[in-house]
Amino acid sequence: MSRVCHHLGFLLLAEAVLCTAAIWFQDVLNQERTSPVTSYKKLHGWSSDQNEWNEKLYPFWEEGDPRWKDCWKGGKVTAKLVTDSPALVGSNVTFVVTLQFPKCQREDNDGNIIYERNCTQDTPALQDQYVYNWTKWINSCGWENCTRNQSHNVFPDGRPFPHHPDWKRRNFVYLFHTFGQYYQKTGRFSTTVSVNTANITLGKHVMEVSIYRRGHSTHVPIARASSIYVVTDKIPLFVNMSQKNDRNISDSIFIKDSPITFDVKIHDPSSYLNNSVISYKWDFGDGSGLFVSSSSITLHTYALQGNFSLNLTVQAIIPVPCKPVTPTPPLPTSAELVLSLTIELSSNPDSSTTVKTTEDNPDEGCHIYRYGYYRTNISIVEGILEVNIIQMTNIQMTESQAENSLVDFVVTCQGSLPTDVCTVVSDPTCQMSQSVVCDPIPITDKCLLTIRRAFDEPGTYCINITLGDDTSQALASALISVNGGSSSGATEGIFIFLGLLAVFVIIVAFVLYKRYKQYKPIERSPGRAENQEGFNAYFSNFKAIFFSTSNEKDPLLKSKPGIV
Repeated sequence: MSRVCHHLGFLLLAEAVLCTAAIWFQDVLNQERTSPVTSYKKLHGWSSDQNEWNEKLYPFWEEGDPRWKDCWKGGKVTAKLVTDSPALVGSNVTFVVTLQFPKCQREDNDGNIIYERNCTQDTPALQDQYVYNWTKWINSCGWENCTRNQSHNVFPDGRPFPHHPDWKRRNFVYLFHTFGQYYQKTGRFSTTVSVNTANITLGKHVMEVSIYRRGHSTHVPIARASSIYVVTDKIPLFVNMSQKNDRNISDSIFIKDSPITFDVKIHDPSSYLNNSVISYKWDFGDGSGLFVSSSSITLHTYALQGNFSLNLTVQAIIPVPCKPVTPTPPLPTSAELVLSLTIELSSNPDSSTTVKTTEDNPDEGCHIYRYGYYRTNISIVEGILEVNIIQMTNIQMTESQAENSLVDFVVTCQGSLPTDVCTVVSDPTCQMSQSVVCDPIPITDKCLLTIRRAFDEPGTYCINITLGDDTSQALASALISVNGGSSSGATEGIFIFLGLLAVFVIIVAFVLYKRYKQYKPIERSPGRAENQEGFNAYFSNFKAIFFSTSNEKDPLLKSKPGIV
């Protein structure tokens, strides 16, 4: 009896030692050393981290272990893990992990790691171009032989690798861990995994990934990474606000009497809401009331200056599979009902009967409602609403000053007073900019100024004049034809020639009149008076054409603005 007890104690001790020596997925993959998850809902395709880990095939090294320094030739490999979180509960959240190799190393088309040619002077020679030539030794064994070799094509939990068509190029093993579960897959230098969030609790969670490379006898750990992701029951969204003359779209300051475009962007990378009915309820905070729209883009114009609170509520009606209808039991017969009441009353004479009815709602279980909210404060100011070019004048110069042609632009604007002006000179199509000149504007009591600009060569130009202040800006454009100095001289010569010709015609007409005129007493008759008045009118028109005088009465030019 004592001998049997002795053997039994030895077996129990051996089992305890084996249990103590075993390593679990939770021990290896829980990088953050958070409390283990004891209660969770299973993720589709994932496994519990309470499974045993094959440390012989996949060694586990703690942080600071000196073996990390020799896990990769030529330097250290890092892993970058990114996510498209936040995710609306029920949608998919996606993670992308990318390996970043040491300098001058990259993965080729066959999945091998090679040195980049001509990267640095220290790059190895062509015969040593491979960092890891996995193709060379994988080709020595086909899929069947490599599968039977337990040191290759097997995950840490003993499951075989899936037989992908490009399995020879997948030389890295990725082990993802979250919510007390793990997911394992093979891949190249970058891979992606998506998780449905229907069974994940709301809040912040950590996704961890450990990466191993293929080795001759075992797989070798090369990098780890982690990323925080968020699961929420509120629709993730943001709003882009823009306005035609707004100078800075990020300062939340906009212009009065000019429409603002509100563009709602819902963050739904997995297209979970594609078949949903979405509505947008706006409260612009200016007393204009609530506005409900089915479009994600809305325009609104503020008629008053001041600070306003903007509120948006987005509602999504999401179709889901309907719950099975529970069949209604048949109504009892009169005899059964009487018998039941008799038994109940006899067992409890003081009890009163209560009738409960349940009505099935056809919409319940077929749709769920999710909401998203956006709130912000905006400021409305007067701003510059419009710019107009009311006059363009060529400045005449002497021959010594005729290197450049000068043009004066008289500009007015509506709204607030500008503080700066910029002029952009482009080709006639207004596509290719040739010069940009910006100047401050002296403080005045009205928006009226003259802008003088020089042009190096004659030709046709597109002119864009922009007036701006701290919060707004407005633009006016025009096409202008600029003549050079020689053209100006030719124009003056033409006018001189026309003037001399007019004087010559007048003299000839006067001589002919004196020569053929007959003396007659001064007598005024109606016919003669009419002829005389006609000749005088003709002569007056002739003078008006060739000797015109300036009758400019524009009040803008009486008080000509300063030249900028």
